[in-house]
Amino acid sequence: MKNLKILMTAFIVGLGLLSFTTTDHDKNKTQKENVSSKGYEVGDEAADFKLKNIDGKMVSLSDFKSAKGFIVVFTCNHCPYAKKYEDRIIELDKKYKAQGYPVIAINPNDPNVQPEDGYQQMIERAKQKGFTFPYLVDEGQKIYPQYGATKTPHVFVLKKENGKNIVKYIGAIDNNYDNPNDVSEYYAQDAVNALIKGETVKMTKTVAIGCTIKVKK
Repeated sequence: MKNLKILMTAFIVGLGLLSFTTTDHDKNKTQKENVSSKGYEVGDEAADFKLKNIDGKMVSLSDFKSAKGFIVVFTCNHCPYAKKYEDRIIELDKKYKAQGYPVIAINPNDPNVQPEDGYQQMIERAKQKGFTFPYLVDEGQKIYPQYGATKTPHVFVLKKENGKNIVKYIGAIDNNYDNPNDVSEYYAQDAVNALIKGETVKMTKTVAIGCTIKVKK
């Protein structure tokens, strides 16, 4: 009986240690995943990508040989915030594309979660609004986590430096999503203007305001 009690005690202690080790391992794994999912910070090099455009062609940042940088905007069809900003995104492209900073729009949403953000709907929306820039689909949702995008819209201003695309600004387009006439801080525009002039970007990060990215379940 005494030996049985000893064996039972050892068994219970062993289970406890196993549970602690497994929990600790899972915790460490989660922490590593959280670190890797944070995305880019200002000063990081943004990796290139190859995504399908609304014209069916594959587009990469490297395709824009004469570009000095990019205004990468994660946006979509359905989000009210994204819709409010569509005209302003078009204006950014028209203003800065000729100066070397074209807009590259990416739809990060899973169409099975939000059908309005399907590929065909992207084509129709771009035609309806007269998009002047590539509107790419993040198939498999692999690119937006690299950037750390969390909202639509979410802006990343990049500058080409020694063949690398360096992140110079992350966040919102401006400080008033609802009414462009009431904007007092033009974050993305100010960042690009500074880069064109060879100056340091003063406001490098703001909080993106918009809809959460719809992730595949």
